[in-house]
Amino acid sequence: MKHYFEEIEAVFKSQETSKNGIDSSKAQERLEKYGRNKLDEGKKKSVLVKFLEQLKDPMIIVLIAAAVVSGALGEIADAVIIMIVVVVNSILGVVQEGKAEKAIEALQKMSSPFTKVRRNGQVMQVKSDEIVPGDVILLEAGDSIPADMRIIEASSFKIEEASLTGESVPSEKTDLVIPANDKDIPLGDRVNMAYMGTNVVYGRGEGVVVATGMSTEMGKIANIISNAGDEKTPLQQKLSSLSKVLSVGVLGICVFIFAFGVFRGGEVFDTFLMAISLAVAAIPEGLVAVVTVVLSIGVTKMSKRNSIIRKLTAVETLGCTQVICSDKTGTLTQNKMTVVESYTLGNPEQLAISMALCNDASLTGKGDEVIGEPTESALVRYAYKEGQNKTDLVKNMPRVAEAPFDSVRKMMSTVHKEPNGKFIQYTKGAPDELLKACTHILTKDGAIPLTDAHKSAIMAENKKMANKALRVLASALKQTDSIPEKISPESLEKNLTFIGLTGMIDPIRPEVKVAIEKCRQAGIRPIMITGDHIDTAVAIAKELGIITNANQAITGAELSEIPDHEFEKKIHNYSVYARVQPEHKVRIVTAWKKQGKVTAMTGDGVNDAPALKSADIGIGMGITGTDVTKNVSDMVLADDNFASIVYAVEEGRRIYDNIRKAIQFLLSSNLSEVIALFIATVMNFKLFSPIHVLWINLITDTLPAISLGMEEAENDVMMKPPRSTKEGIFSNGLGFSVIYQGVAIAALTLISFFIGNKVSNVTGMTMAFMTMTTCEVFQALNLRSMTKSIFALKTRNKYLFGAMILSFVLSLCVIYIPGLNTIFKLTPLSGIDLFASIALAVAIIPIVELVKLITRSIKK
Repeated sequence: MKHYFEEIEAVFKSQETSKNGIDSSKAQERLEKYGRNKLDEGKKKSVLVKFLEQLKDPMIIVLIAAAVVSGALGEIADAVIIMIVVVVNSILGVVQEGKAEKAIEALQKMSSPFTKVRRNGQVMQVKSDEIVPGDVILLEAGDSIPADMRIIEASSFKIEEASLTGESVPSEKTDLVIPANDKDIPLGDRVNMAYMGTNVVYGRGEGVVVATGMSTEMGKIANIISNAGDEKTPLQQKLSSLSKVLSVGVLGICVFIFAFGVFRGGEVFDTFLMAISLAVAAIPEGLVAVVTVVLSIGVTKMSKRNSIIRKLTAVETLGCTQVICSDKTGTLTQNKMTVVESYTLGNPEQLAISMALCNDASLTGKGDEVIGEPTESALVRYAYKEGQNKTDLVKNMPRVAEAPFDSVRKMMSTVHKEPNGKFIQYTKGAPDELLKACTHILTKDGAIPLTDAHKSAIMAENKKMANKALRVLASALKQTDSIPEKISPESLEKNLTFIGLTGMIDPIRPEVKVAIEKCRQAGIRPIMITGDHIDTAVAIAKELGIITNANQAITGAELSEIPDHEFEKKIHNYSVYARVQPEHKVRIVTAWKKQGKVTAMTGDGVNDAPALKSADIGIGMGITGTDVTKNVSDMVLADDNFASIVYAVEEGRRIYDNIRKAIQFLLSSNLSEVIALFIATVMNFKLFSPIHVLWINLITDTLPAISLGMEEAENDVMMKPPRSTKEGIFSNGLGFSVIYQGVAIAALTLISFFIGNKVSNVTGMTMAFMTMTTCEVFQALNLRSMTKSIFALKTRNKYLFGAMILSFVLSLCVIYIPGLNTIFKLTPLSGIDLFASIALAVAIIPIVELVKLITRSIKK
């Protein structure tokens, strides 16, 4: 029901109530009918169910298969290591789940536990969750709105609705009906309605409840959050696909080798063990662990730069973000109304005094910190900066009478006693209304008659400020010898002397303009979404460089008139959305995602939560953000600084590049093992045992792979366009590199085996083991850059060099430590054999450098 279009009596009738409210018996009946006035908690999964769901991931299944294989071969230690990886990854997944549950809980905490209600003509305190449709609620400054209601009485009534509308200025409320029309109006323009989760900041009022619980606007948001599913990130999708390919490949290898061996007349058991060895070689056991560790390291690094990652995969998603839909209030702006312009005919001091005294906000005593409604707080801060401390002014000129502000006459007046015993009245309000009550204008030489020329100049200045989307207030005064006999707006607000104008706005964050420019350089499109009026939004967007003209802006009401299929075609035309509602934000994010764009959404209010949940990556504000927003976010900016997003994007790109390096390293290593073992099987000689393969995969490969994740970003990382989500994991030559590098490592390993095999089979196995482990160590060095020569890199990666040394030393330990080499069925090598195996391993560097050189030449 659109109760804002209805007269109060019609609302009473539809809710079967009156100004006296309902009686207790009806309240109980309605409580049973509509349920408690709280948000649904939603269905919660048990920890066990969440844990088991983590095991569905194909890569986890591959790891479990590897553990089973290791256990079947009697390698219990290796099986335990692999299962530890599985358990750790699953636990991380469980910890990251449940954001929607926390969001709903945070929403529930936003309502006050008790509310003042009139029932059967008697005012009483009632638990907020027992409020029902038809109840009459009494409200005053400081109260939280417990349910959605139609206002039936209002006296200087203002409600702060930023959490729902995104509008930084409190909404002035009235009990008057809004004229009905064919089109609906945005929530922020429903001036005779009050909504759950908002707060009264000024005046008093009464309202009749028309919706409770999940039927409220807040309930609709909670429902959207609950129904928004968690989608896989591009990297998760690629790794999932890779896991499936590997699973099929492993099965194919096992079947082929087993069938080939049996056909050739080999022992069934020995053939089976050889097939299993190949299967183990094909599975990159450390891949999931490496990706998780690299992401975790990135998260730690980002937290030091105020970007708190709540979900590991968000790091990777940031790197391919193509659109950032940003809330305006508190994100692009400071969420702090500030006077930025003023106008007088030479008496700025009197303007500051008048704005401070005709004002209900007050200084806290801590510099310019103010308590009060945002607009009035801005005026008190303005006066403070002009050298007029309100606390001192009130002591010298105490208030003795007032005519409170109301939205009809758009003015407020206060009368003060001056030190000389006389009285002075200050009036502030809308410039056009206040001018009607003025007969004189204050200049530096005193008051002079107000002429039409003066009026034209004042209104021209007012228009100039308004065109900049400034909120303009005018001030006037009147001096008297005694307190006016009648303290009423009609008697006070006439024969005034005009003082001047102040223009205020919620200013942009200084660093945001630079951040947006960097986003554009990185190929990221910034979009502003706000609950503010379109003029304000356009002015700020132009200043930030988000748009160049007003045609690139659209209101929520206009958006509602555009069908989804048409909007998806036009979405590239708009970069600013004003006067939007929560469902609009979700619709905008969804439309961009349908265009194939990886979309981020920033925000701090409850109204942003559904869009944050729907976006590929939701970015909440740590300081001004509500608990709801933080709980559904993938990332939280600890400093509420939009510029931190730029660093986060750069870090995301660096981490993704490094993950690709680690994937290339691991897959080329695994491929080399598969090729070498396959050739050995076909030629009927024993190259490696399963324990050798597991050692290489879990120890020799994993440490350098993790170290590759520590590489610094390349210089041009933020000068490239975001990668497409359709870009395969083997794109940009990675697939080719994996193949030729795998072949090269396998060839070097086999050459080493044949050299050692001339001495003995165990010497050949040991030399092959040493060559492969060392070769893969040098291969990690090659992959510090996938395209540039490693000799041209100016940065150093101490972690990689440390991992290379450790891997090399561990391999020597397996060969030379008595007892250990017996377990691994290896033998100590002579100095010449050791040198030969290492020399062959080093050869991988010139091979890869040559291919890189040829590739760069072809591209040029």
